[in-house]
Amino acid sequence: MTPAIELVRHHCIAHIIHEYQHDPASSAYGREAIEKLAVDQERVFKTLIVDLGKRRLAVAIIPALAMLSLKLTAKSFGSKKAVMADATDVLRSTGFVLGGVSPLGQRRLLATLLDQSAIQFDTIYVSAGRRGLEIEMSPNDLVSLSRGKFAEIAETHH
Repeated sequence: MTPAIELVRHHCIAHIIHEYQHDPASSAYGREAIEKLAVDQERVFKTLIVDLGKRRLAVAIIPALAMLSLKLTAKSFGSKKAVMADATDVLRSTGFVLGGVSPLGQRRLLATLLDQSAIQFDTIYVSAGRRGLEIEMSPNDLVSLSRGKFAEIAETHH
């Protein structure tokens, strides 16, 4: 049981836990989840931690195969710039290792953005706090529970 699952259960939020055998050789965690769970790739989201400067970390949740727009992310957080947070800072702040970072149940509640593409789905998949463990839930419940907001933060390729 992870802190993310405990939080969702505590708030009685509808969810489904999906577990798969994580391949330690895989570093493409989102792609691995899509393949092993055999779900629509646009419904699987990855949780990224960004550094907004002055040691201010924030959460950006985007489709697993998308790239994060650091420019849009910084703008959405009202910051001058955003860079990917250092792995050590991510672990220290969230309590989760890369590839298993959940947007829920982190040690400290960080400002959170969920890419607006999530709105089109009844449920999306995010990490439940461990590699090989996903939680399926409504994007609105995720935003509510993380006290986040929807924003356009994934890079769109035309």
